[in-house]
Amino acid sequence: MKIILFSRPLVSHAAGELRRLFDAIHAFGFDYALNEEFAPIVRRLTDLEIPEERIYGRCVGPQPEGTVMVCYGGDGTLLEGVHRLCGAPVPVMGINAGHLGFLTSAPRNGLDQLFGQIARGEFSTEARSMLSVAGDFLEEPDLHLALNEFTVQRHGAGMISVETYVDRQMVATYHGDGLIVSTPTGSTAYSLSAGGPVIAPTCRCLVLSPLAPHNLTMRPVVIPDESVITLRVHVRHSEAFATLDNRTCPIAAEAEFTVRRAPERIFLAVPHNISFYDTLRNKMMWGVDIRS
Repeated sequence: MKIILFSRPLVSHAAGELRRLFDAIHAFGFDYALNEEFAPIVRRLTDLEIPEERIYGRCVGPQPEGTVMVCYGGDGTLLEGVHRLCGAPVPVMGINAGHLGFLTSAPRNGLDQLFGQIARGEFSTEARSMLSVAGDFLEEPDLHLALNEFTVQRHGAGMISVETYVDRQMVATYHGDGLIVSTPTGSTAYSLSAGGPVIAPTCRCLVLSPLAPHNLTMRPVVIPDESVITLRVHVRHSEAFATLDNRTCPIAAEAEFTVRRAPERIFLAVPHNISFYDTLRNKMMWGVDIRS
């Protein structure tokens, strides 16, 4: 079995934790590879020698059956790790070294137990849908896929307008800061901050969440994920940009985008003792009595 490690320099890495991470990998006899940004951090903090053939760049390339990607960090780290797969059907597991962490559900303590579960196959795999986006980017993104969301939003003080169609039927023109198109996985990310609903990841739907709309009756709309969404962006006194998860791209003043569910999916690997509802309840502190 092979472990594809991914982490970012922004993550707070501790020498002891990294040693435990690699001790667990060696103890269970995993083959492994790690990304080019992570390798020098490991070398510096642990004195481990990482052979060049175990280091990958922008795309991991074809992998043997049974490979699992392990992302060490927060949800942003996992999102970037997913992009390095370039659509390859490799299960992805997140070790939460960040803060809230809806995607990185495995705790950073108990690495031996976690890698033992991976070695024994004691994890479930959840297929998560992604978005495919085409349109008027001023700078083409390296990948037109998003696991959480695609957004168009203003840059500067001026308002923008987003004329929105679902299957060629007009929904509304959103005047304000912009619009989020979210997957069920992304419903607990930016969309949630904008007042969108929490959606179980197995639901087959997408969410349109307006950002600071000037019409106060505007509310998020849930639509079937077979829908094709067309966004026409109108900018007069400001600039605008688009994001695919955590990647930002400038867009033209009169840009148009087509958003649909991608044929590719991501397979999120989750330990057997952790469910979406456990994560939701614990992260949101639902049911916790804070009166005392």
